[in-house]
Amino acid sequence: MPTVARDDPYDFKVYPRENDFEAPHVHVWFGNEDVCRIELNSGTYMDDPPPRRRNDILDAYRRHAITIRSEWDRLHGR
Repeated sequence: MPTVARDDPYDFKVYPRENDFEAPHVHVWFGNEDVCRIELNSGTYMDDPPPRRRNDILDAYRRHAITIRSEWDRLHGR
């Protein structure tokens, strides 16, 4: 699963083979752990983020949202 954006300490990764029924989303990695997902259409969490990291993760995501969506579209042929 490729890292499509990095904003230390977070990596944003897109799985190239996701289920068709799932909304476009990015996996947020913190350290060596997949900690949550963010839905790309709304920019909201699909899972609860780690405590006290909610705002930091969203701020990092927003800085890279265009790149993340572009890479998601490219990887999924949309």
